Order: sequence, then structure tokens, then C-alpha cells
Amino acid sequence: MAQDLPPVGGYEPIQYKRNLPARGFRPSYYLAAMGIIMTYGLYRTGQGNREQNELAREKMWSRIHLIPMLQAEEDRDLVRRHWADKAREKELMGAELKVYHSDRFVRPTYSISPSSVTKE
Repeated sequence: MAQDLPPVGGYEPIQYKRNLPARGFRPSYYLAAMGIIMTYGLYRTGQGNREQNELAREKMWSRIHLIPMLQAEEDRDLVRRHWADKAREKELMGAELKVYHSDRFVRPTYSISPSSVTKE
């Protein structure tokens, strides 16, 4: 029995590639477009960061310049409370009593706290 051999001249080449045209742009164009978009985005982010820093600096300096006025307002409020407390004390006690051993003004150390405290 004869052995089965390939035909003389060999088999025809097998087409395993598809001959389709490439769709879209070349990858280098996509890469360049992505780089341009990212560069623009980072540029805008840097501008935004600078703007935020400038606004924070402006806010800080405005508060610094308001401190003397706020301190004077607080001092006026403390003096008003002090005199009201003295008048109330005189009304209740009948006489002005000295709590401290000197006439030096002592800044009150109180803080506002909630009237009812609940534990959760």
C-alpha cells in the first residue's frame, strides 16, 4: 500500500490573516490627544490650586485685620456683663461684696455649655 504524500509542489498557503482596513486613527494620534488633554487638565488643576491658596490667604488676612475689632467688641461685652453682674449682686445682697482680695479686674472664665446633656 502506498503512503499518502503531499502533492507535488506542496499545499496551497492557508490564509489565516484577514485583509481588513485599519479602523480609526493611528495609536500615536490617540496617545498625543490623551497627552494634550491631560496636560490641559493638570494646567487647570494648578490654576485652581493657586486660586484656592489665594482665597485662603485673603481669608486669613481679613480675619487677622478683624481681630482688634472683635477683641474690642468682646471687651465691651465683658464690661457690660461685669457691671450688670455688680448691679444684680447689689440688688440681691444689699451691698457690694468683694470676692477677690484686690480691685484688679479678672477676666471671667466661663464657657457656654448645653443645658441638657444626653449620652448616646
